[in-house]
Amino acid sequence: MPTALLDLVLPPRCAGCGVPGALVCPRCAAELHGRPACRMPVPSPPGLPECWSATDYTGAARRAIIAYKERGRTALAHPLAGALALTVVAAVGGRPVTLVPVPSARQALRRRGHDPVTRLTALAAGYLRAAGWPVTVAKILAQRRRIADQAGLSSLQRAENLSLAFRVTAARKGPLPGSWGGAGPIVLVDDIVTTGATLAEAARALREAGAAVPLAATIAATRRRGQSPYRDGG
Repeated sequence: MPTALLDLVLPPRCAGCGVPGALVCPRCAAELHGRPACRMPVPSPPGLPECWSATDYTGAARRAIIAYKERGRTALAHPLAGALALTVVAAVGGRPVTLVPVPSARQALRRRGHDPVTRLTALAAGYLRAAGWPVTVAKILAQRRRIADQAGLSSLQRAENLSLAFRVTAARKGPLPGSWGGAGPIVLVDDIVTTGATLAEAARALREAGAAVPLAATIAATRRRGQSPYRDGG
């Protein structure tokens, strides 16, 4: 039976710690939501926007993201999108903003059966609009070519894998968000930042099309083995 259906017919267990009674228990929710901050990977690739995240990619946050993306627990989109919305607030304040989701690889979409980042972006925007904040979503990035799975790749391999991988869709009409006459600034959205290669490549594609891309927001940031504390990008 699919995991999403099991969530409907069986008492839920916390995706962070396994305690029965809720999709995410209060303790794990506090871990997921409680520390939005600027967390820049060290070293950062050229052109990487200032990266904000809700928490480190460890513990309850890591387990919840994996359950949502890879194990079919799509109901977790709501608490994860809440963490993303709080991160956008911390990064931008009260300004109008346009959220641009980073597109998933086609093979990953087929394997998962859903588009995790695009759904998180739409939900986060809905929460922010409900709070009275002018937020739009622009799905204007697409893959230019096939991208290999990033898992297990080094920083250099990730950069090579993603080089010139994204483009702004030809269907886009009028000025881009973050450009002269557009609604900005742009905040790039992804679920995790590790080396920053994906976000840097997405920012490159948007800047080549004339958009300013000062910020990125993710749910979690991976602290690489042996890495010193995150560099403050603010």
